[in-house]
Order: sequence, then C-alpha cells, then structure tokens
Amino acid sequence: MVLVVLGDSLSAGYNLPGDKAFPAVLEKALRVRGHPVKVVNAGVSGDTTTGGLERLDWSVPDNASGVIVELGANDMLRGIDPAIPRAALDKIISRLKQRNIPVLLAGMRAAPNLGGRYSEDFEGIYQDLAKRHGLMLYPFFLDGVAGDRNLLLPDGMHPNPVGVQQMVSKILPTVEQFLASLQPR
Repeated sequence: MVLVVLGDSLSAGYNLPGDKAFPAVLEKALRVRGHPVKVVNAGVSGDTTTGGLERLDWSVPDNASGVIVELGANDMLRGIDPAIPRAALDKIISRLKQRNIPVLLAGMRAAPNLGGRYSEDFEGIYQDLAKRHGLMLYPFFLDGVAGDRNLLLPDGMHPNPVGVQQMVSKILPTVEQFLASLQPR
C-alpha cells in the first residue's frame, strides 16, 4: 500500500533529516503497528494550495492507495483570501477523486493575529470540503505542537523531531482508520 503526503514544509520536514520528516516517522509508526505501507513524502517547503494543485499530477503517482492532503498553512501566513485555498483544495480533491485516489484532509488553523473573520473563513475550508466530498478530516495538523516551543524549531513555526513524533502520535488513529477504508491498488 502506498500513502502519499501532499503538503508543505510541515510535512516535507523543513530543516530536518529525511528520516525525521513527518512521512518517514509516520511510515515507521504504521509499520510498527503492523501496516505494510510505504509513505511517500510529496511535501514542498513554501508551497501554497495553488502550488500543490499545480504539481498534483506528477506528485501523486497512479499507484497511490491514498493521499493525505496537508496544505494551506502558507496561504494563511500570507493572508491570502480564503476563497483561493478553498478553490485550490477543492480542485485537488476533485482531481484525486477522478483518479479514484481517496483523500484524508489535514486541516490548518489560522494565526490569531489575522482576526476572527479571517480565522472563521479559513478554518471553515477544511470542514466544508470534508463534508462536501465525504472525506475523513483530521482537523488540525499541528494539534498538540503549535505554540509549544519545546516541540518547534527556533523559528517557532516548524516542528522539531520531537514535535514530529507528537504529530504522528496524534494523527495515527485517524490514519489507521483511513488505511482501513482503502482498497488495495
């Protein structure tokens, strides 16, 4: 089984060795739990949802059993109108569905300094798209890590190796549920 993580620096492993990046740590955790899965790192640092859409077809091979879509943090950090990441994520999901590749959507929260209206509009993207497309949703990719200096690199935004471990332990039950729903390809 091949699981692809289509994401940005949070999944790519910004400033981390490859074996400490989210996909590698997730693969190891899944294998320890008896899942014969290969997790492919299709994360690109700095990528927006639009960038993810532009590289979708060559980033996700046809043999992918499923995709974890983790995009939107860079759109939010740049204050991009939420309508733009909403449309890009909707197209990503639709194109993967056309290819019969199931999606687990990983959500993102908006930084509080962007204001209540922006946060509401941005965070609503993930719930709305998951409901509309009948997707499994992991509400916040950085759950338990965001804001904890002990789990972040000195930049205060990207997870350190301990933070990645925390992210994997939090998302693991959802990923296992997702894997259980997949048909072998």
